[in-house]
Amino acid sequence: MNKAVQFLKDCGTFYLATDDGGQPRVRPFGAVMEYGGRAYICTSNTKACFRQMKKNPRVQIAAAKGNDWIRITAQAIPDPSGEAKRKMLEDSPFLQKLYRADDGTFEVLYLKDATATLYPAAGEPETFPL
Repeated sequence: MNKAVQFLKDCGTFYLATDDGGQPRVRPFGAVMEYGGRAYICTSNTKACFRQMKKNPRVQIAAAKGNDWIRITAQAIPDPSGEAKRKMLEDSPFLQKLYRADDGTFEVLYLKDATATLYPAAGEPETFPL
């Protein structure tokens, strides 16, 4: 599994920043997976964050684990495939209380052109593609 995806999974909660007409908006997320060589997140298409990502797909993700932290810069691109949605629901079972793959609101997005920088408490930052 990609080091950045594993870091986010280990954190449990990570924070996604979007653009809302020039104003940054940050909110907690808790589901991430690696599928088909890509990192994925998910949300509902009824939420403002989804509308913001559709309008401007450029996002940043930040998370901390102990004294280490990570920042990921990417474009969040919707993947309408039922297979990716089912995989996310399997990978993060808590989502099954909120969504179904075919409910019309559940959306999965892959992180395109993603770059992660891991900032360890001791040592130099490491930047790598996701």
